[in-house]
Amino acid sequence: MFILSDSTPLPFYKQLYNQIREKILAGSLAPDQKLPSVRDLAAELSTSRNTVDAAYQELYSEGFIYSRERSGYFVSPLERGFASALPYPSPRRSHPGKPDQLRYDFHPARLAPGTFPVAQWRNCYLEALRDCADSLTTYTEPQGDLELRTNLREYLERSRGVICDEGQIIITSGLQHGLELLCRMMQDRRPSVALEEPGYHLPRAVFANNGYHLHKVATHPSGIDIDHLRSSGSGIVYVTPSHQLPLGHVMPVANRLKLIEWAQTGDNLILEDDYDSELRYHGKPISSLQGLRPDGNIVYLGTFSKVLSPTLRLSYMVLPRPLLPAYRAHFGNYFSTVPLLEQRCMAKFMEQGYWERHVRRMRTLYQQKHDLLLAAIGREFGADGVVLGADAGLHVVLRLVSENPGEAEILHRAKGSGMRLVPFSQMCAGDPPADTHLLLGFGGLLPERIDEGVALLRTLCKGR
Repeated sequence: MFILSDSTPLPFYKQLYNQIREKILAGSLAPDQKLPSVRDLAAELSTSRNTVDAAYQELYSEGFIYSRERSGYFVSPLERGFASALPYPSPRRSHPGKPDQLRYDFHPARLAPGTFPVAQWRNCYLEALRDCADSLTTYTEPQGDLELRTNLREYLERSRGVICDEGQIIITSGLQHGLELLCRMMQDRRPSVALEEPGYHLPRAVFANNGYHLHKVATHPSGIDIDHLRSSGSGIVYVTPSHQLPLGHVMPVANRLKLIEWAQTGDNLILEDDYDSELRYHGKPISSLQGLRPDGNIVYLGTFSKVLSPTLRLSYMVLPRPLLPAYRAHFGNYFSTVPLLEQRCMAKFMEQGYWERHVRRMRTLYQQKHDLLLAAIGREFGADGVVLGADAGLHVVLRLVSENPGEAEILHRAKGSGMRLVPFSQMCAGDPPADTHLLLGFGGLLPERIDEGVALLRTLCKGR
């Protein structure tokens, strides 16, 4: 007997298919047993013949039943051991629960809710849709839309001192995509890469998944340890020189020149990730490494995710000229993975001045939150905490110098108190530092919750 129910989101034919399939696998329907005719079963279930026929057709196409001319459908003989081992799909929840709402979300890369420029983006999107209607039936260029690359070139030269032409820019769908492309292009170099320690965990995963040997190189307030880098034997280094992730150090020009010299003299390659260059709150903007040596062995990586939206998956990289033949050899026949409409929309967003106005507005907003967070930490922790990496980006690091229960226990307590903390230890390829370090992002926090969030954090950090 089969039962069809209105209370499940599954269509009737799928319900019937599942029930017949289950009975066949369980042995309730014997091999070569004749099934009711489409007309008879439809009448029995008070449903349409199309419903029963659709269920039978799917069972037939998957080999659960077979047909005999003018005789109907029969159960296929199946090996019992094989049939019993087949998985049966568990029913889906019709209304999946929403993720827990966190009152204090200190995620280090969360953007402020409600800041996406919906009206301006909609206008640019509609304009792009009108202008590129004919292009929607063609494939896009492998390196990305020329209009966007042209606007990017002008912006990067003006704001970051990056010197390049449009032919060196590749539009990518996020940092991981850009790194995946680079991994293929760099296969002829030494198969090892040096990474900052502590440092961003995503590049570690991408390089490891592509078979590279990883060398962790210590970072200091002056940036990555150049002597350690030289001794590592790596031919590639991934760095975040303008705002080291996660410690926030700025690499001074003397160390930058040593790093460039390391690349030039050994035919090595620098991957410069300038991930949050727009968000500097005090002092002058830090120029890019690439701008110091535009003809050097430096790949410049940037993104729109840290200011505009991570869900757009819009990033870019600037390749040094010697790497372009490798790019064309590997990917000259590929197509861009970023939708053309998003690229054209972003191009118009920049062309019409919306992007730089949005950057200025976000810089003001995040500076206010940044300053509120530092003031709250000073009041609550005093001499018990040292702030690292202030004055830029969307997070700071709080180093606890007094007795505390340790990172794992603090994170456990935070979870039970409606607070999200991302483990600092996630940024460490080796052992984390002896002192407890906490990653405190402020981008997604409401300003009025910063004080109370830090006060709560202070209570969570007390005792053993």
